[in-house]
Amino acid sequence: MSEKHEGMIVILSSPSGAGKTSLVKEISSKNSFSISISHTTRKPRINEVDGVDYFFIENDEFKKLISENKFLEYAKVFKNFYGSSEEVVFKKLDKGESVIFDIDWQGTEQIKLKNLKYKLITVFILPPSREELFKRLLNRDLNDEKNAMERMKKFDEDVLHWKNYDLVVINDNFNKCYEKIIKFINSKQNSNFSDNYDKSEINKHVLSLLK
Repeated sequence: MSEKHEGMIVILSSPSGAGKTSLVKEISSKNSFSISISHTTRKPRINEVDGVDYFFIENDEFKKLISENKFLEYAKVFKNFYGSSEEVVFKKLDKGESVIFDIDWQGTEQIKLKNLKYKLITVFILPPSREELFKRLLNRDLNDEKNAMERMKKFDEDVLHWKNYDLVVINDNFNKCYEKIIKFINSKQNSNFSDNYDKSEINKHVLSLLK
């Protein structure tokens, strides 16, 4: 970590099933990043713990928090709300903690528009293939094919937002993907930021994912 009084914001986004949550956990555990735990109105999946994976709340409570401007960002995804507590995030940043977010493109755009004083790094994760993505979604949702198909339809919209991110990586190998992200974060922390991915190659990959 570079010497500074404030932390920075790192955002990982991806279409559902591309692996951003696992990468966020890996980056956090190995680099002392604090994970921003979102509030959500969706029901917990098997093995998810309230206050660890998400803060699981009801719709009415979420809407109350919106009306009170408590969220740094929030979005509705697959009929459920997700949002990050502004107060919690700012307290961590002001103490010098860097905070990593696992949010979609909607939340990312909201944070970017706020023009915060903190350094901001955005990363978009792509799956290696459409077939692999569907396989991951089926596995995660306990072979719920209907749910997986709904997420695949949303994928075609979500993936188009890759151009608005600082770095785009293909998650075809978890360790290599992790190393690319960490190298990029370190370069930007030290003000050695450069365009270190091939946009034309990423564009070709995205087109292949949409076939």
